[in-house]
Amino acid sequence: SEMCIRDSHRNKRNRKHKKIQGDIMKIQNVTDASFRKYGKIITEYSFEKILKEMEHTSLPKDVVYVPSVEELEVLPEAAEICKKGFGGLPIQIGYCNGDNHKLNALEYHRSSELDIAQTDLILLLGMQQDIEDGDIYDTAKVEAFLVPAGTGVELYATTLHYAPCTAQIEGAFCGLKGENVEV
Repeated sequence: SEMCIRDSHRNKRNRKHKKIQGDIMKIQNVTDASFRKYGKIITEYSFEKILKEMEHTSLPKDVVYVPSVEELEVLPEAAEICKKGFGGLPIQIGYCNGDNHKLNALEYHRSSELDIAQTDLILLLGMQQDIEDGDIYDTAKVEAFLVPAGTGVELYATTLHYAPCTAQIEGAFCGLKGENVEV
């Protein structure tokens, strides 16, 4: 289950918020203490085979999201992540590739999401607890974090996020998360 959030800068009731246009966003590193409220760096798994398989995916000029890729899900690393990271619950391993330089939405999930950077990328993150009036979020609260290539991070369920931004001209991103199952 996921939810998209409206930007309070576009909401007429919240014109008191400062405009972001023209402001410079500080890019922090996932190793900084400020990342801890959003997630943690994953060190207990190897991502070598997943990253190797990701080399076969395309890098389009726009952003493409593929939630489930069998070639990634059958790797031995996937079974280990499923067992240790999600208590044996079914998971999907997919990817989000492309060239992105903007924040156009935010979402959160009901379980953690594991993200693995194929190349350096930037995650734009916020906190679900800062959502007001059901679906209004002040995007001035969003923080940017560099995830170096080869690094895996767990984003907590309460972390607002969306497609990563590229830290270079083209980038690739491999995301792993709990499977959305219809009840």
